[in-house]
Amino acid sequence: MPEMVVRSLNIGLPKKEIFNNKEITTGIAKTPVTHSLHLGKCGFRGDGVADLKHHGGQDKAVCAYSQDYYSYWEEVLGRKLPPAAFGENLSVSDLREDDICIGDIFQLGTALVQVSQPRQPCKTLASRYGRNDFVKLVVDSGFTGLYFRVLEEGMAETGVSLIPRERDPREVSVTFANQILHNDRRNCKGIETVLAVPALSESWRRSFQELRKKCN
Repeated sequence: MPEMVVRSLNIGLPKKEIFNNKEITTGIAKTPVTHSLHLGKCGFRGDGVADLKHHGGQDKAVCAYSQDYYSYWEEVLGRKLPPAAFGENLSVSDLREDDICIGDIFQLGTALVQVSQPRQPCKTLASRYGRNDFVKLVVDSGFTGLYFRVLEEGMAETGVSLIPRERDPREVSVTFANQILHNDRRNCKGIETVLAVPALSESWRRSFQELRKKCN
């Protein structure tokens, strides 16, 4: 696996934004910071979310996205993307959903983090770019990003690497989980495979448990 480096560490508190001619309150428009930040169980100091039902919490403390995908989306959207274009806390080089598994543990600065689920694109992201089809485009591309929970609090900053510390033995990749939830929802064996991962977030576990009911 190539070295994954944090190219930008981004934070932001919820504020009013005008997206697609509508005013909404959101924390998606994050700003890069150059200093070291404390990472606690619920995220970076100075960061926050507005929609607590779908974002934030310990299972989704840190959002990471591959900076390598920016050029692809700039071509799709026909525009230059801003920093933290997907509302991510960590813009990371060489992050690949194929290579990373739910439950994998990484060192991030002095903190220890664990992959909990894929990032699920939302309507706020679509509104930001004025594309009603953007959620589907992100899901279909497989370039979703992912969430970490924080196992050990610590400090992190731009330029640190995501250092692999422990591979989940079940090796259920972020890509595989995305594929089952979004494209192969009657794959009962696949559903059970994802549910067997103890580190799976509670929200995704509930979604997969609902899928399991349709298999019975």
